[in-house]
Amino acid sequence: MATKLSLTFRFPVEKSPKPRKSKPGVPQLNCCNGYGFSKNNSGFRGQLSMKVNAVQDEAIQSSNSETTLLSQTIPPSSSKLVLVVGATGGVGQLVVASLLNRNIKSRLLLRDPEKAISLFGNQDEEKLQVVKGDTRNPADLDPSIFEGVTHVICCTGTTAFPSKRWDGDNTPERVDWEGIRNLVSALPSSLKRVVLVSSVGVTKFNELPWSIMNLFGVLKYKKKGEDFLCESGLPFTIIRAGRLTDGPYTSYDLNTLLKATAGQRRAVVIGQGDNLVGEVSRLVVAEACIQAMDIEFTEGKIYEINSVEKLLSIFLVDKLVCQNEDIEFTWQGEGPGTDPEKWEELFKTARA
Repeated sequence: MATKLSLTFRFPVEKSPKPRKSKPGVPQLNCCNGYGFSKNNSGFRGQLSMKVNAVQDEAIQSSNSETTLLSQTIPPSSSKLVLVVGATGGVGQLVVASLLNRNIKSRLLLRDPEKAISLFGNQDEEKLQVVKGDTRNPADLDPSIFEGVTHVICCTGTTAFPSKRWDGDNTPERVDWEGIRNLVSALPSSLKRVVLVSSVGVTKFNELPWSIMNLFGVLKYKKKGEDFLCESGLPFTIIRAGRLTDGPYTSYDLNTLLKATAGQRRAVVIGQGDNLVGEVSRLVVAEACIQAMDIEFTEGKIYEINSVEKLLSIFLVDKLVCQNEDIEFTWQGEGPGTDPEKWEELFKTARA
């Protein structure tokens, strides 16, 4: 049985001379700083009454309630063949493990196919296929690689600053721009969806603090890759991730990947307009990519994603800033897990 809690907090706010009204019954989402609060709340005058509605289970949550790759098994999806590019990277390996756990057929495009065995073991070719190829080299992207593929999840990337990962011409320009351009140019028009993992801040790479992250061009080149996909005519969804946490689990096998957990950062915040600033679990990004493939209205959209400990979203009722108005909070501390309905609602309520 669930217990409903109603709490009241009082915050100083500025009374708007001309309160901004919204249509009755239409909730709005304010994701200005990733938690639903505007950065300009300090110094406000007046009083704002807020009602927080929280639903808490009386029973102690078991470990299965965490965001893990074992939290829900999806029935086999024989009609899908998902090409995962960057499958042995921090997010890609979790995408593959989750697809295997769901019995969704996958094909991995890898520079070093042997890495797939160390991560995922020897899998039935009906479930997992591995092909050798490098997106930086257009000649590697033979049309046969894409035969039968219905969806693509691209998780390629490199470090923002010079590191050992740059060895062998693995720079942001070569990976995040030229590699994406080559891949998108080779993809067939018959695809149902292309999901690309990008980064928050790509539209602000000339502004602080993003300009520091972009000293060697990583955000600029990711944006160029995004733009090329957007203009390709292919059905796409772009997931801009915050700073990645949890993993990468590159020294473990599939069993370890399937037991990976996001810890306390299971709640998810999704926004649009490149306004979110924060961190996100690699497991959450991987799950967002898989869920986005099947949500029709995410086609042609770009989303930013963070994960937090408890607060998921805030729905503003009636007026945004005015005296003595009620604001209803939606509290989902456990996060969406692998529940398609919860993910659909999160994508649906994303706002700039």
